[in-house]
Amino acid sequence: MAGAKRHEPALQAEQPPAGPKADASMMQENRRRQSLGKQASAANAFAEPLLRTDPTNKEDRMTVTVNFPFSRNLRSAQPRRLSRISDGDTPVIEQPIRMVSCDTPEKAGYAGKPEKSQPKLDLCRERLTSGFYDQVPEDFRQYLCTKLTADAAERHIGAGDRATGVFDSRLAERLTRPDGVVRRVATIPTGQMIDSYGRLLAYIAPWFSGPPNDPVPLPDHPDRRTLNLDMVENGWAAFFPIYPSLPRNRDMNLAITAAETAWGNKRGAWDEFGEDMLLAYEFRMCIKLGTAETAAQGLQRAFQRICIDLRDCSEKGRFGWHDVPPPYRLWVWADEIEQARTDLGL
Repeated sequence: MAGAKRHEPALQAEQPPAGPKADASMMQENRRRQSLGKQASAANAFAEPLLRTDPTNKEDRMTVTVNFPFSRNLRSAQPRRLSRISDGDTPVIEQPIRMVSCDTPEKAGYAGKPEKSQPKLDLCRERLTSGFYDQVPEDFRQYLCTKLTADAAERHIGAGDRATGVFDSRLAERLTRPDGVVRRVATIPTGQMIDSYGRLLAYIAPWFSGPPNDPVPLPDHPDRRTLNLDMVENGWAAFFPIYPSLPRNRDMNLAITAAETAWGNKRGAWDEFGEDMLLAYEFRMCIKLGTAETAAQGLQRAFQRICIDLRDCSEKGRFGWHDVPPPYRLWVWADEIEQARTDLGL
């Protein structure tokens, strides 16, 4: 504003008068400064600076910029429904969870109903046999082609619908107490925490409120198992461990045993929809291969992970996992393989 005076810093004293009164004035000023110094030393990091400036005056503004040399693990914005707020910095929202280490068949929402998704799989098969994807080893192409049947989409999506129903029933069964009260869901976030779709990566299980009405089961009791493990053991989810979102060694071994049981006995999806049904990650991979505009684009989108054979911790690369039985496939993102070699002793 025109004519406004600049606000001088609070510690800048007026010029003391000359003459006999100067000593008294200086003593008074020194006491005032000492008092302000004590106040400043007691202030916390958020205290207002004693040297005040006028933020409306361009000459008084101080701009601070930073350029920290490290990469951030950020995700794009996602819409979430607000349920309530508990205080000034804690909103409660509806947050989807991606259950880790398990992978159920896709539903029609991923690539369309069978009449739309089957042509994509057919084109994938054609490309695998015509040389379009000649960078893919022949034995791996043959493995995929045996699964890319004329009804591959119908069977896979049918298995996805069934897996959803099984999961819904299992949730209701395990979350309902004997007295009819519905338990809360225990969430155990792990690894990457949030995926590229904004989903929380976690294991989930029933939350037991404790005695007298809902005592916590003993550690080895089946009621303590995660729903992730349930879906692997009943055969409706493929075992799908991805580094670094891995459970503790004891739980990892339980999951391997559950996967062996489901695969060995052909439970769930394998029983109802056939042993040659595309697993969920195979289905997504083939859809990407069938819809890519170029071979390079298809390979980049479809093969972003490296497979580790859990039987001997050997690396199978991007294309060599077809000879590894499903219970023994561990996945590592290609750009994290060096760290995984250190962490997992590969």
